[in-house]
Amino acid sequence: MQQNMNIVLADDDEDDRDILKEAFEELNIHSEVHTVEDGVQLMNYLKAPETQLPEILFLDLNMPLKNGLECLEDIRNNPALKDIIVIIYSTSKSEEHVEETFEKGANAYLTKPNDFETLKKVLTKILKIDWREQEAILNRDTYLLRL
Repeated sequence: MQQNMNIVLADDDEDDRDILKEAFEELNIHSEVHTVEDGVQLMNYLKAPETQLPEILFLDLNMPLKNGLECLEDIRNNPALKDIIVIIYSTSKSEEHVEETFEKGANAYLTKPNDFETLKKVLTKILKIDWREQEAILNRDTYLLRL
């Protein structure tokens, strides 16, 4: 696994933010996890000159002010941000959401697990993926992350 990862989580649910950060801590991954509460904060953070862009962005779909889909479009249309690995991190299991985010360029779709141990297993799986290689073979069969 890559060490010293810079990770961003955009999620309006404080509990979900805390749980993800705790999972990374328990996995002993040397990482910096930065969190934002909504899409406007996310885009302001990513565009700030002093920001070190994340290797991976976990992006919730249902956020106030600017939703995850709008953020994804902005990220993929911005030359400075378009190469960020974006993992949709949502409670939604809607086929429409999965399809729409795939078409808009997200790298993977992860439905928020119901328990902490499953979350840690999924995060371990995510961190073992060589995303640069994965982009070349991105397809619908591998898009939806499952254990």
